[in-house]
Amino acid sequence: MLTSKQRAFLRSLAMNEDTILMVGKGGLSDQINKQADDALKARELIKGKVLETADITPREAAETIALATGSEVVQVIGSKFVLFRRNPEQPKIELPKAKGGKKRK
Repeated sequence: MLTSKQRAFLRSLAMNEDTILMVGKGGLSDQINKQADDALKARELIKGKVLETADITPREAAETIALATGSEVVQVIGSKFVLFRRNPEQPKIELPKAKGGKKRK
């Protein structure tokens, strides 16, 4: 579970990221989930977009993909969404520490 400070940090990083995941009229599929999973493993932070032809909302797409990949929804704005999942073997992004001495993953 991300704190609001960590979420804000990830949103700022996502501004410079390219949109690499597109959900179109085919909707969500195993292929989309695999693509998201592979990208999260390599990058930890990915940005996706739901095209107008899709029959699913960006919020639904983000939450469904997050559930399938074990990631967290950082943000959904308009047709775009951002997902984050730490790579336990080779972390690339250092999140700000949570308050109260608790360690968040």
